Amino acid sequence: MLFADVKEVTRIQGSLLTGKVTLQNMPYRDMEKLRQVRRDMIKAFPIVLISIPPFANYLVFVLMYYFPRQLLVPYFWTPQQQVEFRGVYHAQRVQSAGAVLRGLQDITGSRLPEGPLQSRLKKLCTNATADVSAVRELFSGPPLGVKWMTTEHKRHICPLLFLTPRLPGFLVGRRLNKHAQELLRLDRALVRLGIHQLSDSELKQACYVRGLNSEVLSVDQCREWLTQWLQVTSYLKGSESSLLLHSMVLLSANYPQRRSGR
Repeated sequence: MLFADVKEVTRIQGSLLTGKVTLQNMPYRDMEKLRQVRRDMIKAFPIVLISIPPFANYLVFVLMYYFPRQLLVPYFWTPQQQVEFRGVYHAQRVQSAGAVLRGLQDITGSRLPEGPLQSRLKKLCTNATADVSAVRELFSGPPLGVKWMTTEHKRHICPLLFLTPRLPGFLVGRRLNKHAQELLRLDRALVRLGIHQLSDSELKQACYVRGLNSEVLSVDQCREWLTQWLQVTSYLKGSESSLLLHSMVLLSANYPQRRSGR
């Protein structure tokens, strides 16, 4: 299956090179396939390097047996491991989400002037039913735009996208912006396709990529949440990508309790 996906990605990249499609009009499934296979290849690359020396492949097999989550790409996980490892990764995201919310509260209290926007953001940090779009202008410039956020705050956001925060500050910001722009393109492609065209597994994967623990939710709940997500992000400009990153926390917090008002 992995080799079939690599072959498919080769076809997609060929279409990009020949100008048959662009990143802006690429079909959703092609874009998602390209994103996922690239991530898997990056994860597998160190293992390939380690296995090059003679007899090193025996060591690689041992390491993969004892550390499947860290070393194996999802293609080689069992269904039970899929659920278990996704739970582990999401637990790490939840820890970072708390730090992101605390950072937003600190910024709201110390770096934003008093006024309607400050009040709305305060409400959003403590009340998940508030309207995320109402504060979108705060996320295109200082202090919450990607270019203007503190390095510490950017590092807290990295685990939401499964990115390492252990890089120089300028690289952290660049990678965050790159992945946010990629998600924006995915969202626009998904709007063109239509949520109703997704299979149940594609729907749950789309929610998981955007910060929701879809493994514990029903298909209908996932569909409802993804619809709300697209209502926010599909109209964002590229300069407002920071709001997309923060929406991974703001829209996911307390869901589905947020839906019922509990």
